[in-house]
Amino acid sequence: MTSENVAPPGVDTTRPSIARVYDYYLGGKDNFAVDRQAAQMAMQITPDGPEAGLACRAFLRRSVRFLAAEAGIRQFLDIGSGLPTQGNVHEIAHEVDPNARVVYVDNDPMALAHGRALLADARTTTVLGGDARRPEELLAQLTERKLIDFDQPVGLLLLAILHHLNDEDDPAGVARRLVAALPSGSYLAISHFHDPGDAQPEVSERARAVEKVFNATLGTGRWRTREEIMGFFGDLELLPPGLVPLAEWHPDGEEDPKQTATYHTIVGGVARKP
Repeated sequence: MTSENVAPPGVDTTRPSIARVYDYYLGGKDNFAVDRQAAQMAMQITPDGPEAGLACRAFLRRSVRFLAAEAGIRQFLDIGSGLPTQGNVHEIAHEVDPNARVVYVDNDPMALAHGRALLADARTTTVLGGDARRPEELLAQLTERKLIDFDQPVGLLLLAILHHLNDEDDPAGVARRLVAALPSGSYLAISHFHDPGDAQPEVSERARAVEKVFNATLGTGRWRTREEIMGFFGDLELLPPGLVPLAEWHPDGEEDPKQTATYHTIVGGVARKP
């Protein structure tokens, strides 16, 4: 059963939503016909879209587990968190420390409604309405409401969000401003659509074709070069193995790392603020 009859107030069911398209790829039920149509158009070019969505979730799981268990991070800021699904950040972090604090940020009305319903009784987890394109407003909310202690290290998660900021939104500036607010010892995790260019011309051609579909249906979606994505990390210390296809970042055997068509078109990495 899908959500056609239970759309929260403010949800436009006539236009596709990034959060709901991802939900469809992940096998969720919080999507509408318009979202499925947009996803299926993209799948005509890359039929492994759902596998790509699962790879993104697996990278989230491994990076959060690493930050909590190996780096000792006890507060996470997940910007562009999307609709709640199995294996959310707070669930992973709480496996390491039940007192770890997690703040989810999104501007999608459905993601906010479902997230707040899911976390109505949560002691350590908050869902915040905010727009990544306005980092100053977001940081002001976090500070005023004392949701994040900016005197202690933070795990900043920009997962599958920067590629939905157009060039005129200045994604590098957004990342730079958010990182500037973090204390030393904090970490930044990024996953991003990748265009390998001349290094893999067939993959690059497919990436550009899907980019056209995303922009025609969702109005957003940028497959950027390695150099552009690396620029989002600024002068942070990129941890081994660097910026790599998602399945190659600290694989743990819990998901199939097979090389599908989108294997090299989504990359990720984690960096530390010295």
